[in-house]
Amino acid sequence: MTLSPAGAQDARQVWSAVLGHLELQVTRPSFHTWLKDTVGIKVSETDIVVGTPNTFVAEMLEQRMYSLIADSVNHVLKNQLDVRFIVTATDELTPESPSDLPVNHRNSDSQDSEKNRIPYRRISLNQKYQFDTFVSGKSNELAYAASVAVSQKPGLVYNPLTIYSDVGLGKTHLLHSIGHAASTAGRSFIYVTTEEFTNEYVRSIREGNTEAFRDRYRSVDMLLLDDVQFLIGKEQTQEGFFHTFNSLHMLNKQIVITSDRPVAKLNLLERRVRSRLSGGLVVDIQRPDLETRMAILSKKLEIANRQCDAAVTDFLAEKLSSNIRELEGGLNRVFAYSEITQRPLSIELAQQALSDAYLDEKSTASSPDEIIEAVSEYFNVEYSSLIGPRGRKEVALARQIAMHLIKADTDLGPSAIGQALGGKNHSTVIKNCSKISDRLITDLTLQRDISNIRNLISS
Repeated sequence: MTLSPAGAQDARQVWSAVLGHLELQVTRPSFHTWLKDTVGIKVSETDIVVGTPNTFVAEMLEQRMYSLIADSVNHVLKNQLDVRFIVTATDELTPESPSDLPVNHRNSDSQDSEKNRIPYRRISLNQKYQFDTFVSGKSNELAYAASVAVSQKPGLVYNPLTIYSDVGLGKTHLLHSIGHAASTAGRSFIYVTTEEFTNEYVRSIREGNTEAFRDRYRSVDMLLLDDVQFLIGKEQTQEGFFHTFNSLHMLNKQIVITSDRPVAKLNLLERRVRSRLSGGLVVDIQRPDLETRMAILSKKLEIANRQCDAAVTDFLAEKLSSNIRELEGGLNRVFAYSEITQRPLSIELAQQALSDAYLDEKSTASSPDEIIEAVSEYFNVEYSSLIGPRGRKEVALARQIAMHLIKADTDLGPSAIGQALGGKNHSTVIKNCSKISDRLITDLTLQRDISNIRNLISS
């Protein structure tokens, strides 16, 4: 396929062809879960932009499936392009029609009606995130019960409801579940990330459409806002949220919010905003205990229609305790390892599949520099070569391993990792980390090299 001038239609056609190729490369459940609802947004001579229904899918495609996707793009286009993922709706972004606006804000003057229209992104709910797929245990039973209650009696109990937890523990799952319940009951709602809420608000100010913004957010039965901590530092958006909150609350409209910390610790939010949030019910989700982790794995297997020996799932539940995403990712990795190596599932196989990604102890490195120095020493490569421009093949491999270890053993993101290695592009970091992760599944030599480097760091 030859690239034509960039455009939405071209991007959709190109991505459709890529999806056709990918459908032959991955399992049906993987394709339907991660790829089916994606759409081509833009294609150029250097990159292709792909729209995803939510952040979770974007992160999964970028971190776990990038190499496979990039290879499929190269196969279809006969050209190596960077692949970028953004969160957007899979349908066309179109303005609301005048009929979608509340009656008291319609204007017979067509020009005024046009002015009051505001484009917005419709963020899809994840079909996997529903109450019947959520596993309730001691760590989350209060958050689960409160979420069910507000879905059944919106605006009458626990309003607002704030759910907080570390990443990967299920707060977004509950938020989507409430949205699905509202949809089933015929109630109007808006699910939106704080990032998108901010973007819409800023856009409405820039385009003079603040009235339409207010109308849209204040005319629904429920507002579901994900990751409210990202309002910190955005004073103007906090002002818009404050007035939206008050309007909905006075009308007994349900508000549900998620956060990565307790409301009391959102210190940089305006006091009046914190006060409004604290006036409702604030619940947390803790890390799941062993029994809950076992139940989660059982549910995941049931949904995926897969079988696994109880000894293997018990092993995974015991070893993978950080969060639910880690648990699900570990299970998927074990199945993938079994399929690739054509070996039956066993505890030994699970240990091998997870040895680098999950079970190894984190190194004691306090900085990326220590990791780069250890890689330099191990491969007998100059430090300056690792952070310099492209070099020989041995240097390239060492640099990829350094990227992988910094990503695995520090909290740095792709951009910061790239800066630590001489200003490398974040997409380059993502691709190289993905390459190493893929190779680690079957490359015993690479597994040994990384283990030796970690021992070198900790010695």
